[in-house]
Amino acid sequence: MSLKPLSITDNSQTEEDKKLQERVKASGAIPEHIAIIMDGNGRWAQKKGNIRLFGHKAGVESVRDITESCAQLGVGYLTLYAFSTENWSRPSSEINGLMKLLVQTLRNEAERLNRNDIKLVTIGQTNRLPGKCQEQLQEVIDLTKDNQRMQLCLALSYSGRWDIKEAVKSIAREVQNGNIQPDEIDDERISSFLSTARIPDPDLIIRTSGEYRISNFLLWQLAYSELYITETYWPDFRRDELYQAIFSFQKRDRRYGKVKNGYNKSLSTSVINQITS
Repeated sequence: MSLKPLSITDNSQTEEDKKLQERVKASGAIPEHIAIIMDGNGRWAQKKGNIRLFGHKAGVESVRDITESCAQLGVGYLTLYAFSTENWSRPSSEINGLMKLLVQTLRNEAERLNRNDIKLVTIGQTNRLPGKCQEQLQEVIDLTKDNQRMQLCLALSYSGRWDIKEAVKSIAREVQNGNIQPDEIDDERISSFLSTARIPDPDLIIRTSGEYRISNFLLWQLAYSELYITETYWPDFRRDELYQAIFSFQKRDRRYGKVKNGYNKSLSTSVINQITS
């Protein structure tokens, strides 16, 4: 399968797609931050009679298309759950293939990411990755560090529990050193010690393959994210379904635990009094 470099300004975008993107933009607010659990590569490959790595390779095409379409729509941050800490327990042959694919993809995409003003960052225990992966990641991070159009964040060797645990340890050291008082620890303080400290919490989280779980991903950050679950396996997830996810997001009433606009306080008080009398 060809690993054609990413081209956000690709002239191959159809007029029909441009019109559809305009409909998406006109329909409501575009999520500032979209996070995606890219699931189903292995099952997609097995259904086609191939090894799991074939599915991971095919998934690169979806990464490219979704990155392209998010940038075109004006999404500010795109976070992709590429490799979890639990994934280290997979067969060594699959892990080695994944690491080689990561290096190859980064090499192919680096210059186009830079020319299209996309900044690459990572979260997770990247020190656990093979040396070549770490070197290639750092090269692309350095190359794109000043870009501003969109931030593409790869969660690699990442765990939400690890993220929170490391934040707690860092805060405890600050308290021990007298730099923070226990009463000063609030939500904002905790968020500032997470690996995503410079990234806004996701507005929309998408999970492919129909699984209804978040798989240890951004556990703190997803507190008020809108969820979109699709049965589609990741290699088949392309921009048309991304648009459907955003349309769904635009219909949500995001109250963050508050009451809906137009809530009749006097009526509710009367009802509460009747119930509790």
